[in-house]
Amino acid sequence: MDKPATFRDDAHFWRSPLLPDAELLTAEYFAQEFAPHWHEGFSIPVIQSGAQTYRYRGSRCLASVGCIAAINPGEVHTGERATEHGWAYRAFYPSVEWMQQLASDMAGSAVGVPWLPDGVIEDAEVSAQLAFAHRLLEAGSDPLAAENALTAGFALMLSRYARSRPTVQAILPDAARVEMMKSRLSEDLSAAISLTELAQEVGLSSFYAARLFSRTTGMPPHAWRNQLRLNRAQSLLRQNLSVTEIATMTGFADQSHFTRHFKRAFGIAPGKWRV
Repeated sequence: MDKPATFRDDAHFWRSPLLPDAELLTAEYFAQEFAPHWHEGFSIPVIQSGAQTYRYRGSRCLASVGCIAAINPGEVHTGERATEHGWAYRAFYPSVEWMQQLASDMAGSAVGVPWLPDGVIEDAEVSAQLAFAHRLLEAGSDPLAAENALTAGFALMLSRYARSRPTVQAILPDAARVEMMKSRLSEDLSAAISLTELAQEVGLSSFYAARLFSRTTGMPPHAWRNQLRLNRAQSLLRQNLSVTEIATMTGFADQSHFTRHFKRAFGIAPGKWRV
């Protein structure tokens, strides 16, 4: 059996307008040893491969694949490899204000700053959701899907692990607002729209708007919009337009992106569907 490859020391810091006043990091490390340091906001690294060890609040912690090495604001910590090959992770550095606002949106009223456990969070579901959101943010191709995944992933983490866990407010039926959101999503299928923009148009928080839409329609906003794009694409295919043209007209990133979604929904590639 081949040995796993040794990681390089390679880090990419970047930002996304969907997570304001924050940095994101995609990195792999081998020789890197982090000196004791702290962050003004939260540090939420999701381990993707290998393992990391770090000292935090007087204890030595070990975070392996599928773990979240969460660090609260202002808390001193270190970091280094825990295997002979190193480790790789995707990290969020959200501000205190952003985390507090999300917790307040979940509760439906102002709450204090949520505080995470003093050790590794071992939760494969939360880890997978956060990593998925991180990849979507880095790709930057679908802000609606990325922000929905970001909000859902962090809300799940807070609901399970925040010490002052916000009681999630009940979702009340609101057909009028859902129809307004559908109308906005349908206006220009090629235009990018974020969950924040969609929610602001109906006077709701991003968290509540996404849950209301999903509860009412059975799909999150980005998935509902993609299905609408595919339904519109079917009528365009009947007009014998090229697959490339249709992909552009219906707001997909490119032909392969369109084909992949079309096949997942209808079980056949668009070129074969119209034959």
